[in-house]
Amino acid sequence: MKEMMAPGTNMSPCNGEIENGYCKGNMSAIEENQEASDGLSQPNAGKPPRNNPGMRHCISQASLGATSALEPNTVMLGLKSPSSDNCAYVPIFRSGSYSEMGPKQYMEDEHIRIDNLREQVDESKGLLSQGAYYGVFDGHGGIDAASFTQNNLLNFILEDSHFPSMVKKAVRNAFQKADNMLADTKSLDSSSGTTALIALILGRTMLIANAGDSRAVLGKRGRAIELSKDHKPNSTSEKLRIEKLGGIIFDGYLNGQLSVARALGDWHIKGAKGSKGLLISDPEFEEIVLSEEDEFLIIGCDGLWDVMSSQYAVTIVRKELMLHNDPEKCSKFLVKEALKRNCCDNVTVLVICFSPDPPPRIEIPKTTRRRSISAEGLDLLKGVLSDI
Repeated sequence: MKEMMAPGTNMSPCNGEIENGYCKGNMSAIEENQEASDGLSQPNAGKPPRNNPGMRHCISQASLGATSALEPNTVMLGLKSPSSDNCAYVPIFRSGSYSEMGPKQYMEDEHIRIDNLREQVDESKGLLSQGAYYGVFDGHGGIDAASFTQNNLLNFILEDSHFPSMVKKAVRNAFQKADNMLADTKSLDSSSGTTALIALILGRTMLIANAGDSRAVLGKRGRAIELSKDHKPNSTSEKLRIEKLGGIIFDGYLNGQLSVARALGDWHIKGAKGSKGLLISDPEFEEIVLSEEDEFLIIGCDGLWDVMSSQYAVTIVRKELMLHNDPEKCSKFLVKEALKRNCCDNVTVLVICFSPDPPPRIEIPKTTRRRSISAEGLDLLKGVLSDI
């Protein structure tokens, strides 16, 4: 499935120094404090999906529509600033995606990819250079939570009063807002849930936010760099948190019910809003400044990573890009490979490239070996030569 991205629109000029795609002006520090968002565990089992929607396509830029009125007086970026080194580098975003239902009865994955974020941001925000937004939402207990999060999370980020001065705070608020609305919106099944992993790129700065067991992996000159943690209930940090609150992990499932420790929705498990529970929607963040060595990003749901290592996926994508330079074909290749390896889940993969060119061939320098001969061997060789 292919998606064409329209070119960016012209933005208002900046009268000061430009840093990271924004008018630098009064650059403020980011707020790192994370607010706990917990719910109370209950024994109810999740409801089955209402229907079988079949193949799900990623949302296009046009379908997002215009965002609501945004505050015009804030133009700072609350992310890491690129260093002065390699300041001429400008990433070019192009992406591909592919999904298959696999052996499951229902397709509950959703995803989104936007190669040109400027078309979604109000000019008053001061976004001058390129930005991009990508996400994978792995639903369970029905498609409601995944579809709602896919359609609304970006708008919640852009509408937040902390964007773009404190981007992490805006993203965290957006996750919490989406989670609460899944409980409050009567047209949605409150027992439906979804993981959420997004990549928000502003200029050269990429922010990964993850709640759940999808994974983002950076391809850096052939090396796999994992940019997110899998929030499985039996992972060390999540297990400690859950058991401290009185929960149990049974056969890898939170209280024997859910195979993830963080998710949006699932209010039949979280209980009343505002209570401190075992299942939380708080995202974990990873932030990097892109350089020329950063070639592409792979975002995939757990259906991919259950049967494939991060390094193998990066090796395959790099090899495929060198052959045809098409991220769409790379995404499809990974999905098909996962299904060949007997993946038992829905599989969704996004491949995001940061350059219009394919990855360069890695030349391994040949080492020059010096061979020596022992004194005994030298005397034997002299004796042989003297007899000739």
